[in-house]
Amino acid sequence: MYLPEAGAMAGRRRSGGTNLASCVVATAFLILFIFVLLLVLFLLFRPKDPQIVITHFQVPSFAAHNDTVGFTLSQFALVRNPNRESFAHYDSTLQLGYGGRLVGFMFIPAGQIAGRRSQYLAVSFDVRSLPPGPGSLLVESRLTLKGNSAAVFGFSDRFWDDSWRGVGEKVSKGDFPSSCQDGFEQSWAW
Repeated sequence: MYLPEAGAMAGRRRSGGTNLASCVVATAFLILFIFVLLLVLFLLFRPKDPQIVITHFQVPSFAAHNDTVGFTLSQFALVRNPNRESFAHYDSTLQLGYGGRLVGFMFIPAGQIAGRRSQYLAVSFDVRSLPPGPGSLLVESRLTLKGNSAAVFGFSDRFWDDSWRGVGEKVSKGDFPSSCQDGFEQSWAW
């Protein structure tokens, strides 16, 4: 049986420290790579809030009788989904206010907006009689949209937005306005 000399084995000494160091470096590199990959996926695929724009108002009919006014107000809105996946909306409402009080209220049916698509909403309110303010009639509309963006790679988002629009017209007895003047438009998201 052949036995190597003790001096020959002394030159071939194994170092366990360099193996451990290379494993630590490889593990740190893998963890850094996975973190960067998740960060890139989050930045590319995170849900964005839908955009709501109340495009315009229309007053198809208007009448003033005995110190009251009655009118039909049509409102048109555009909801755009910038995400790749669908947006489901629910519990959405449209409110019509005048003089600090609610004069019209409507639920918007639940639905879905496909990814990177837009949906138009058209709503008409028939207001029978309102006392006009001192020299003017200012009506405010509030569109509240609630919903969820679909999950992409596990990312999902809840959404709630209000869009306000006001329309005003100077009104006096026997005056029938032919057009509306837009008051203001403001939109924000949480």
